[in-house]
Parts: sequence; structure tokens; C-alpha cells
Amino acid sequence: MSKLILASGSPRRKELLEKAGLEFQIFVPDVDEAPLKGEIPKKMVGRLSRLKAAAALEQIQRSSGGSGTDDLWVIAADTTVVSNAGKNLGKPVDTAEAMKMLKALQGRVHRVFTGFSISHGKKIHTRVIETRVYMRKMSERDLARYIATGECMDKAGAYAAQGYGMILIEKIAGSYTNVVGLPIAEVLQDFKKLGFRD
Repeated sequence: MSKLILASGSPRRKELLEKAGLEFQIFVPDVDEAPLKGEIPKKMVGRLSRLKAAAALEQIQRSSGGSGTDDLWVIAADTTVVSNAGKNLGKPVDTAEAMKMLKALQGRVHRVFTGFSISHGKKIHTRVIETRVYMRKMSERDLARYIATGECMDKAGAYAAQGYGMILIEKIAGSYTNVVGLPIAEVLQDFKKLGFRD
């Protein structure tokens, strides 16, 4: 059996991997997640997932002296929400910014990109998945009620598709779990192709 590390502190990614029946440990690498100047969202999530996977593997190997890491696999991911106007929406800093984000998304279609990277040995495999999310048109009062739940504060785009945020969504075109933070079907496909043994 391969040893798997999830290079993320996201409870959503942890839950998705657990529901897929995988056994793993969590290691959160120390990386700078700031976008590069002029970097497009699709490139950004791919680059950051690679950076996280490589950093986690290097930090684990360094702390263990390289012992017991021959069959070590690392999965890392990065997710961003891109508004209809092409603006990259990260996590809101306060409720005012959350309201601004949700107003920009409501009644429109936006895209969610997740880049995931699987690292094993000296190889890193990266893939980026795109999902289109159609948001309901909602009043400011309805949006304020959602914001009052507090759920929006640590989520890219200021909503959680798997929580109360489902009331905001009209439909999703593509992977639902990609919107949650990890396109699990594609991850499992790539694990199989790459020879991961669960």
C-alpha cells in the first residue's frame, strides 16, 4: 500500500478524500500563495498546487532524513473562483467584502478552477479542472442572511456549495466536488494511471 499525504489544511479536501475511502496523513507545507503579476487564474492554481506538492515532499524528506519516503505520494490543490467579469475572487477579509463578492456573482455564471498536483519520487503530475456555476438572482436581504451564517468567511468567492451556500446555486456544469475544493473523480482517475496503490 502506498503512503499518501494530503498537503492541505482544508477540512473539505480532507472529507472528500475520506469519503473516497483513502487513508492519508495531513501535512500543510509552508508556501507563498500570492498570485504572480498578470497571472491568469487557470495557470495560478496549477502552479500553486505544484508548489505545495513539491514543498510538502521536500519538507517531509528533510525532516525524516529521507528514510521511509520511497513510496510516499503527495496530493496538493489550489482553488479559485473567477467572476463573470474575469476577476479572481479569493477569501473575503470581512463581511463587507463578502457582500461585494456575492453581489458580483448572483444572477450570473462564474467559473471555479482547481489545480491539483500528485507528487511521487521526482515526478509531479498536474491537472486543472474547470466548473461553471450558475448563481440565482437574490436580494441584498437574502445575501445578508447567508453572510450572517458566517459560512462565507473562509471560502473563495464567499460561499460554500456543500453548506448553506447551496441555496445560492441554480445549477452546476461540471464537477461538483471541484467547487468544494477537489475534483475527486479526476483525482482518483489520475492516481490509478500513475500507479498509486490504495
